[in-house]
Formats: sequence, structure tokens, C-alpha cells
Amino acid sequence: MRPLIKLENVNKIYKSGKIETHVLKDINLEIYPGEFVAIMGPSGSGKTTLMNILGLLDRPSSGKYYLNGMEVSLLDDNEISKLRNEYIGFVFQAFYLISYLNVLDNVLLPMLYSSKKLPFEKRAKELLEKLGMKDRMYFKPNQLSGGQKQRVAIARALLNDPFIILADEPTGQLDSKSSKAVMEIFRNLNREGKTIILVTHDPFVANYAKRKIYLKDGKIVDKL
Repeated sequence: MRPLIKLENVNKIYKSGKIETHVLKDINLEIYPGEFVAIMGPSGSGKTTLMNILGLLDRPSSGKYYLNGMEVSLLDDNEISKLRNEYIGFVFQAFYLISYLNVLDNVLLPMLYSSKKLPFEKRAKELLEKLGMKDRMYFKPNQLSGGQKQRVAIARALLNDPFIILADEPTGQLDSKSSKAVMEIFRNLNREGKTIILVTHDPFVANYAKRKIYLKDGKIVDKL
């Protein structure tokens, strides 16, 4: 099986004047369709930088990134944006819901940038019902609990039917009960065939993954 994601000797260096900060160092990684992978490591290990590169939000300073066999580094910004919209759904710790929009309209936001021809409103309502948010569809974000906000964020990430869900500390603002509920959602999505990549420092969250990748000082130090 061909890897869905493949990184070859990826480095990321940030420059400020004459000072260089080498955040990622010779990262080699393969992730296959249908995997559930947790990226772990201490603060400053490069987890979020790696996620940003995997999510096409940032480019490597050197090395190659292949997404479904396509060498991403050869694409221009417009092609990158199109690829990101087609392949990747994002779930963040801070939810990033628009306060003046109701739940349904928040879920529909990716429709504005999509080139896909999907029945978006029907799909949004079905996703909200599936995630237990049918009765909150017309509520505003400030009327929701943290766990409910994250369910809305997950529905939004799924609207375009992406191949990959990238989640950055998705339970970071949730209590233990809500964290478990959200992680069960990710587990079920993975069972349905979605590739899940999550960044976390929490061993409880990481244990939902089938494979763990540990970063330290910008290097992969273990793959379990």
C-alpha cells in the first residue's frame, strides 16, 4: 500500500536576523490510509511545527513531502490551498468557532472555499445529528459547553469529506468526561476509514491511537 503521507529528510529552520532556530531535523515519516497516529513530545519538541507542515499550513525548509504520491514542494500556493481543502480537516484546541454564527453556519464555513460539489447543508445537518448536536443546531457558540464546541469543530472538519483529520490538542480545554466523549468520536471516525493524526501531550489521549510517534528536540526519537 502506498503511504498517504511521506516525509523524507524534512527540516524546518526559522531565521531571525543572523539567528537560526532548527525546529525539525531530518524527519522521515510514513502514514498510511486509515491509520490513527498520535504525535507526542515535550513542549518545544516540534510537534506543532510538524503538524503545520503535515497540514500544508507551512512548508519545510528542506526535504520532501509527498501527499498521496504528489510532491507538495513542487506546487504553488493556490495548488497547496486546493489540496489542503480537499484532503485535510482541522480540529484545534481553541475550537475557532465564529461567535456571531450559529452552530449550523459554523459547520458550513468550509463550503465557502470548497471546489467539491456536495449537498453541504444536508451533510452538515447529518453530521451534527451524528455527533449528538441536532438539538443545538441553531445555538450560538456561547450557549455551548466545551465538549459541544469541539463536536461542532469536528463536524466542520468533516464537511468536505477529507481523507485526513488533523487534531492539535483536541481535548486541551475539556474536562475528563468530555475528553473521553471526543476521543470516542475520533475512534469511531477512524473505524469508518478516516486517517487521524493528533498532536497531544496527554497519554490518555494518545492511547486511543494505534501508533505513537515521539519527538524530542526536533527529531523523531521513537515510533511505537
